[in-house]
Amino acid sequence: MEKYKIKWNYSTGYYPQANGAIEAFNKTLGKILKKTVTRNRRDWHDRLFESLWAYHVTVRTPTQATPFSLVYGSEAVLPLEVQLPSLRMAIQDEIAQDEQVQLRFQELDALEEGRLNALQNLELYRQNMVRAYDKLVKQRVFRKASWFSCSRDPSS
Repeated sequence: MEKYKIKWNYSTGYYPQANGAIEAFNKTLGKILKKTVTRNRRDWHDRLFESLWAYHVTVRTPTQATPFSLVYGSEAVLPLEVQLPSLRMAIQDEIAQDEQVQLRFQELDALEEGRLNALQNLELYRQNMVRAYDKLVKQRVFRKASWFSCSRDPSS
């Protein structure tokens, strides 16, 4: 971890509420599963892979990128693009092996820039969320009260 400058955070599996990012992901995954399972909901485990795939190839609002592209540096090839050849697949088939390798290296070089861009978008999204929340919060001023300013009669 020191060699690659990885920051390690511990999170217990017995108290997942302590990890807000995982809780947010689980909520999103649950919503996707609700939309994909059948009426009896007993086949959720069969739909889990499809739901995860849908999550990984969908653009996330905070980062303006797909999780797949942030990890691998390019967009995923959808199964439909393989069955019904798309323009992207046709171009890739015509490119020589050496050119494909060169293109992949270029994509990987651009990966860090894409991640930094996603990080900037995430920070802007957070600032906008804070600003929206702060608009709804009413400022309150509290003063220290003395016993003499109470309306109750102390003799009773």
